[in-house]
Amino acid sequence: VQLQASGGGLVQAGGSLRLSCASSGRTFSSYTMGWFRQAPGKERTFVASINWTGDRTYYVDSVKGRFTISRDNARNTLYLQMNSLKPEDTAVYYCAVARGTIYNTRESDFSSWGQGTQVTVSS
Repeated sequence: VQLQASGGGLVQAGGSLRLSCASSGRTFSSYTMGWFRQAPGKERTFVASINWTGDRTYYVDSVKGRFTISRDNARNTLYLQMNSLKPEDTAVYYCAVARGTIYNTRESDFSSWGQGTQVTVSS
């Protein structure tokens, strides 16, 4: 599976962005998927995950109530709707394929990392 994230940009605090992650693989719908982010000078960390049917999701506490992960298996695309953005959300955002369940949040639990997309939130 090859993944390509897009949709990042510069937005003011309180604004919204919608990230997309397009998959080239025909088996996209079989996988649990996730979003990670990496802020400057920091490690890459888990943001959200979604199971293959899209009816179960899991979020890091800092984005609960603001971010929504979803997927369209017919379009082989993963999404991350980000609302009420804060400067601390500034990072490069990556999508990846999970090896386990939605509750496996370590970087080593994921593979097939796509190229990231930069999200910058100004104060």
